[in-house]
Amino acid sequence: MQRLDLDLGNDAYPILIGADLLAQPDLILPYIRSSQVAIVSNTTVAPLYMSKVAKPLRHAGKSVLEIVLPDGEEFKTWETLNLIFDALLRARCERKVTLIALGGGVIGDMTGFAAASYQRGVPFIQIPTTLLSQVDSSVGGKTGINHPLGKNMIGAFYQPRIVLADMSTLNTLPDREYSAGLAEVIKYGLLGDCEFFCWLEQNMPALLARDTAALEYAVHRSCWNKAKIVAADERESGVRALLNLGHTFGHAIEAGMGYGVWLHGEAVAAGMAMAADLSCRMGWFSAEELARTLALMQAAKLPVKGARLGAQRYIELMSSDKKVEAGTIRFVLLKRIGEAVMHANVDAGLLQKVLEQRVADELPA
Repeated sequence: MQRLDLDLGNDAYPILIGADLLAQPDLILPYIRSSQVAIVSNTTVAPLYMSKVAKPLRHAGKSVLEIVLPDGEEFKTWETLNLIFDALLRARCERKVTLIALGGGVIGDMTGFAAASYQRGVPFIQIPTTLLSQVDSSVGGKTGINHPLGKNMIGAFYQPRIVLADMSTLNTLPDREYSAGLAEVIKYGLLGDCEFFCWLEQNMPALLARDTAALEYAVHRSCWNKAKIVAADERESGVRALLNLGHTFGHAIEAGMGYGVWLHGEAVAAGMAMAADLSCRMGWFSAEELARTLALMQAAKLPVKGARLGAQRYIELMSSDKKVEAGTIRFVLLKRIGEAVMHANVDAGLLQKVLEQRVADELPA
């Protein structure tokens, strides 16, 4: 097992990474200080792992409430969030109840938002079971839900007490969702860790084979990169915005196509390809670096073209992005592999070309 500590002063917490961690309940018991626990999962993950988490907690004398939500990005809504509140209130859960998010990014985001809101804030624990959630959404305290007019536009910054990333849960992940998680792994290399990007180029076959050692290294390195940035800018007032590389384009794809049609990681991959393409057209990113970026994402079985929404529709959707300031869309672009920057006032003609040319009709398979 490897351990990282995210240093946020009073909100500091550990990130534990390793295999078969769910079989070690003593790892999370010290972070549960009340007799009440509510485990939030979904219809896909609960049959696989709910009992592994709930049973030892009950043996330790905890009263455990199991909350199972429908699975999918399309359910990341107020209506589904209210199912958590309904269950907590019916069970008369008190303000010291600990919520446990057991699932992927959707479950983690909604459980964290519920924890931030229920009785004005209760403790919660992240147990991410997808690659994407292990390397990205479970770390850093961003919680929230989607709105038809924008992704993750309603939520709160609220940190967990501990993150438990069990590599063994990735064995049951479908290939498409596994590849979607690799998009966020590649993101860390592109935006600030050239050495890691080169490692990924060499080790993508091992990652696709789900080699445990390669996975542990990739998850640890990704979390290390994110923890370093979050510790410097918890509330995204500066450098943390760079973690949104690919997300301005990607969120537009998700909203424009309908949440759940593209997986989040697929949309982010296409968005990173569009950002890299735009950076290249601006004379920042070399053609060789663009080719390497696209080749790595294709090796990870990720899309490198966005949905054909139409340039105007993209701009409408991106204008609702959280990074918009004073009505201007700010993009995370690339100077080189390992160096990302925020940039506003992008040349409209170059952006138009990317939105018209780096798109395709087919959906991710």
